[in-house]
Amino acid sequence: MGIILKQTENRSELQKRIALDLAEKAKKKNPDPADRVDGVEDSAFVKGTKNTTSLAWVWVLIVIVSVGALIGFVIASGNQA
Repeated sequence: MGIILKQTENRSELQKRIALDLAEKAKKKNPDPADRVDGVEDSAFVKGTKNTTSLAWVWVLIVIVSVGALIGFVIASGNQA
């Protein structure tokens, strides 16, 4: 069963009511974006933490060298057998 539309109308009355109802439900469900927490600076887990220092690259370098050394040891121990 279909709904007959005039050629000047893109939506039937039922479609318009459904769209309005869904828009109202969406507004009630989702608060205003300005009121929401952004998840970074407003969160409680950020309190008491420090920003990354300029020596962070040293720790990255230490981890890379450690992983490389571990891989080298594994390869070297496999060649002795």
